[in-house]
Amino acid sequence: MNLLTIFLGIPGGYQIVIVLVVILLLFGGKKIPELMKGLGSGIKEFKDASKADEDTTDKVEDKK
Repeated sequence: MNLLTIFLGIPGGYQIVIVLVVILLLFGGKKIPELMKGLGSGIKEFKDASKADEDTTDKVEDKK
């Protein structure tokens, strides 16, 4: 197996496990839920903002 294929190819089971272990070592077990909560709220805010942008776009198009 080529080293370039390992890093640029589709991640397999071992690679995902290694990434998860590295994340656990870097952030610790207590910080991960806080990080996921922040990520979830960021995604929610992004979706709300994009929905609000679509609503204003629809209103502008209706006036034309």
